[in-house]
Amino acid sequence: MIQSADTNAVLSMDIFEIKITLQHVDPPLWRRIQVPADVPLDELHDVIQIAMGWTDSHLHAFRTRDAQYGLPDPDFPSDTRDETDVPLDKVASEGDTLFYEYDFGDGWIHEISVEKVRPADPGAVYFRCTGGERACPPEDCGGPPGYERVLEVLGNPDDDEYEDVLEWIGEEFDPEALDVAEINEILDT
Repeated sequence: MIQSADTNAVLSMDIFEIKITLQHVDPPLWRRIQVPADVPLDELHDVIQIAMGWTDSHLHAFRTRDAQYGLPDPDFPSDTRDETDVPLDKVASEGDTLFYEYDFGDGWIHEISVEKVRPADPGAVYFRCTGGERACPPEDCGGPPGYERVLEVLGNPDDDEYEDVLEWIGEEFDPEALDVAEINEILDT
């Protein structure tokens, strides 16, 4: 579980219910998660990585109407603000949308919609995934166009690239699979 130093401590009294939708992917791929309203963006990044199924192997950034947050690189000055210790509820509220980009080379854009803000349930454990659809695309597959090609190849065993793609991705990859219980188990460790 990605929480405060106090095991099972809730970071705030309010919970954000957010929907994370991977853009430019068809059919839709999304997760619905619950996080403390004051979760720092660097921790939200960790939660998104787990919920989506990414491996945290690439750079990322959050974009709001007003700013970009991430991990600034002193060697490459930019307008990116340090995400560390910036609480989600300071950059978004109910009804707001922000964006999370993962892997600037592949360009995985996630729309994050704050659907509800509500009081925490007594005794509930946060962070948690409450739903979603489809497996996360494999890392380094070339972004949405590359993933579209992967799905096309996997859907046609007669394709010349079928065996190579299957070997690269692994036979166990099922683009329709999603195990919410497994996501929550990882979030809880």
